[in-house]
Amino acid sequence: MSAFLLELASEEIPARMQAAAAEQLRTRFVDGLKAAGLAHGAVVADATPRRLWLIAEDVAEASAASSEERKGPSASAPEGAIAGFLRGVGLTRDQLEERVTPKGVVLFAHIASPGRSAAAILAELVPAIVRDFQWPKSMRWGAGTVRWVRPLTGIVALLDGDVVACEAHGVVAGRETRGHRIMGGAVSVESAGTYAAQLLAEKVVVSSAERRGLIEAGATEAAAAEGLSVVPDAGLVAENAGLTEWPVPMLGAFDPAFLAVPREVIQLTMRTNQKYFACVDAGGELAPAFVCTANLVASDGGGAIIAGNERVLSARLADAKFFWDQDVAAVLAGGLEVFAPKLSDIVFHEKLGTVADKVARVAKLARWLVESGAVSSADGKAPLSPLAEGGESPSPSRGEGSGLADLAERAALLCKVDLVSATVGEFPEVQGVAGAYLARVSGEDAAVADAIRDHYKPVGQGDDVPTAPLSVAVALADKLDTIAAFFLINEAPTGSKDPFAIRRAALGVIASIVRNGLRFRMETVLLQTVGDDLDSFVKVFDGRIEEKLGAFFADRLKVQQRELGMRNDLIDAVFALGGEDDLVRLLARVRALQAVLATKNGTNLLAGVKRAASILRIEEGKDRLVFDGATDVNLLSEDAERALSVALDGSVPEIAAAVEREDFAAAMAALAGLRPAVDAFFEGVIVNAPDPAVRLNRLGLLARLRGAANSVADFSKIEG
Repeated sequence: MSAFLLELASEEIPARMQAAAAEQLRTRFVDGLKAAGLAHGAVVADATPRRLWLIAEDVAEASAASSEERKGPSASAPEGAIAGFLRGVGLTRDQLEERVTPKGVVLFAHIASPGRSAAAILAELVPAIVRDFQWPKSMRWGAGTVRWVRPLTGIVALLDGDVVACEAHGVVAGRETRGHRIMGGAVSVESAGTYAAQLLAEKVVVSSAERRGLIEAGATEAAAAEGLSVVPDAGLVAENAGLTEWPVPMLGAFDPAFLAVPREVIQLTMRTNQKYFACVDAGGELAPAFVCTANLVASDGGGAIIAGNERVLSARLADAKFFWDQDVAAVLAGGLEVFAPKLSDIVFHEKLGTVADKVARVAKLARWLVESGAVSSADGKAPLSPLAEGGESPSPSRGEGSGLADLAERAALLCKVDLVSATVGEFPEVQGVAGAYLARVSGEDAAVADAIRDHYKPVGQGDDVPTAPLSVAVALADKLDTIAAFFLINEAPTGSKDPFAIRRAALGVIASIVRNGLRFRMETVLLQTVGDDLDSFVKVFDGRIEEKLGAFFADRLKVQQRELGMRNDLIDAVFALGGEDDLVRLLARVRALQAVLATKNGTNLLAGVKRAASILRIEEGKDRLVFDGATDVNLLSEDAERALSVALDGSVPEIAAAVEREDFAAAMAALAGLRPAVDAFFEGVIVNAPDPAVRLNRLGLLARLRGAANSVADFSKIEG
C-alpha cells in the first residue's frame, strides 16, 4: 500500500471557491479510482490561496484482474455481424464460445482484463481531473486555449515518493513546488507524508482548518491585549483563511468619531470591503478597533501594515459617515416621511405597482391585523382572537387598541422609506436597520423604530423572529401581502423556481405565528390580504391544484416542522380534517398525535382504527351508505362488542370535551385508552355476521370508533 500526493499549484484562487474546489477534487479522484478498480484508503483534499492538494492513503499497488462475459450474435449470423463483434471484444473467432440457448447457438466472448499498476492509472487520472475540472469562473492565459481558475503553475504527483509521470495543460508533473510567496522558497517534496511539514517550514499552513484556528486564536489574543473582544464571525474567519497561507492577525484602530454611524454600517464596511473583524468592549458596545489578518510576519512588527489598513478603513468610514450625515440632516428637517414620495419612483413589480403602492397595502393590513385581534395574543397569554374560530373581523374603531393600530399603520407606512436613503443606497444590506436608526433620530415611537428594523425578519433558518406585537403585525403584513399579491398575478413558485422568495416569506409567516402563538384562521386573514375580493380569493385559494394558497402554506408548514422532527404524514392527517388552519391548534394536535403514536398503545390503536376504516370503506362502497355510528345495544351479543360499546360510551364524550378545550394530549390519551377493547373486538368478533341486522350494528360500532379517532385526525392519512 502506498500514499499518493497531488498538488495543483496556481495563482491566487478566490477564497469563496476553495472549499468547493477541494471537495470536487476529492470527488473526482475517488470516482476515478473506483472506475479503474483501484483500492484505496482515506482521501483528504484541501486548499490554500495558491494550491489545491489531495492525499490518498493506502493506495493499492495495482487494480484487481477481472473477467467479463459478453453475449454476441448467433453462430449462424452474417459474417459482417460476427466480424463487428470480434472487433469490439478484441478476440478471434476461435476464441469465442458457442453455447446452445433457447434461441439457438449463440456466441459468447470471455474477456480477461489484467490488473493495471497504480502509477499507470494515476498517470491517466490526474490529467483527466485537471481537464474536466469545473470552476464558477475560469481564465485562459498566454497563447493557450486551456482554462483554469488562474494560471496553472505546477503539478506535484507523488506515489510512495516517486513522481507519477503525467502532464496537464502543458504542465509536467514533478515534485517541485513553492512555499510562501514572500517568506518561503522552493520545496522539493519527498512524499505525501512529509508534504505538510515541508510546506510549514516554508511558511505555508496547508490545512484550512489550522489556518482558521490560527486566525481565531490570534484575533482573540490581539483584541484581549486592549481589553476588547472580537465579534464572532465564522464566515469571515473562513474567508481570511482563504486569503492567507501564513495568517497573522493584527489589531488596528479608527477615529471614535465614526461611532456616530450606525454600528451595523461600520461592521458591514469592515467585513465586506476590508475583511476586518469588529471588536466590542466589556459592555458589548462597538469599539473603535478592528482586527485585520496579514499574510506574513512583518519585520517591523506589523506597524506599517496596521497603519495602511487604518488609512484605508478611515476612508471607507468617512464615506459611510458622509451618507449617514446626509440622511440624518434630511430627517431632522422633514421627519422620516421625507423619503416617502420617492417610493413612487421605484417599481415593485410591473403588475403590482410601485413600492409606494405596496406600502399602502401593508399599512392597511397591519392596522387590520391589530384591530381584528389577530396579533392580540402575541404574548401567548391574551384571549383568543375572534378570528381563531372564524369570527367576522371587527369594524375599524378608535376605541381600545386603536393606539397600537395607529402605530402599526405608521410603522408600515415608514418601513420601506430607507430604501431611498443615501445610506441604504450605498449599503443595501442595512435596509430596515438604517430605517430604525433614522426613525429614532426623527423622534418616532421606539416600537415603530423596532418594527421598521424587524419587519423583514425572519429572513432564513435560525434568524430572530419578531415578538413585539407591533413588529409582528408589520412583519406579517409585509410577507402576507407579498405572498398573496404574487399569487394573484399568477407568479407563484413553480418547481425549484422562486424568483420572488415567496416560499421564504411563507416560512417567515409560519415562524411568526408559531413563535408568538397567534390564533387566527389563515383563510380569514388571507381573504383580508387579497382585499376582500371574494372572486379573487376563491380563484387563488380554491381554484388551483398545485399553487393554491392553502396547499402552499401546508407544504411550507411541513418543511418547517420536518426540520424540527415532526412527521409530515401527521400534519397531512390533521389538515385532512378540513377547516383546520389555525396553525397553533393544528400543531398542538400533531404533537399530541406524534407523542401517542410513539407508544405501543398508540401503534396498536392506529392499526385497529385503520382496520375499522378499511372495513367501513369497503362496505360503504358496496351499499353506497355512510355509517353514522348508530348502534342498538340489544343487538350486541358478543362480550367483546359490548365491551367496545361501553368503552366508547365513556371515551367519546371525554375525547369531545378534551378537543373542545384544545387539550389534545388528553384527547389522544382517552383515544389510546380504547386500545384493549379494540384489540379484543377484532380478535373475538366477526364483523360480517350472517344476520344483516347484527352486521350493520357492528359496522355502526366501528363507525363510532372511526368518528372518535377522526375528531383528532384523519387516521387514514397516517403511515404505518
